[in-house]
This record gives sequence, structure tokens and C-alpha cells, in this order.
Amino acid sequence: MLGKIQISEDVIAVIAGNAAMECYGLVGMASRKITDGLAELFRGDQAHKGVYVTRTDEQEVSIDLYIIVQYGVKISEVAHNIQERVKYLVENTTGLRVAQVNVTVQGVRLQES
Repeated sequence: MLGKIQISEDVIAVIAGNAAMECYGLVGMASRKITDGLAELFRGDQAHKGVYVTRTDEQEVSIDLYIIVQYGVKISEVAHNIQERVKYLVENTTGLRVAQVNVTVQGVRLQES
């Protein structure tokens, strides 16, 4: 073995955020805290701000995503697609095992054009 490779939680969050943003029905990522009934919306380069990664051990992570979905879509389908996409991309990109992908829907918005 030549050495040790470590992947930071921030890198995993960027991968997970970008993977989620590719899914149909997602307007953007949201902040964990809702103030005055509104969740802050993150898109594009800020998508990772709605993702929280926890290491469960050396080779395993747990991912929490806070999202805002498009009005009129089936929320359970969007959440399931995000879980599958995030798990697949994080595992194949990093080589780490994803123990769980938790999705919290923070709001519903009309898709802006």
C-alpha cells in the first residue's frame, strides 16, 4: 500500500448535491432551518449547502438532504429517485459505502422558468 486516501465530507456533500440536482422534480436544495415558514433555496454551485454528511466509520457515510420540490410532482417518487441517484453516484465516485440517504422535504414551489 502506498498511503492513505481520505475524502472530506465537503467533497461528498458536493457530489451528493450535484447528483440530487439532476433529478426531475427538484427545484433546489434547502437550508436545514426554516425561518418564518420559509426555507432558504440553494441552486447550482450552492447545492451542497443543503447536504449534511456524517461518517459512520472509515468506509461508510450517512447523507441527509434537505430539498424543495416542484409543485405538482409526486413527492415520494422524487425523494426515492434522489435517494437512489445519490447513493449510486457517491458509492461509485468515492468507493465509500452509503449506509443511508435521508431526504427531508422543506418546501414545495412552482418551477421558475
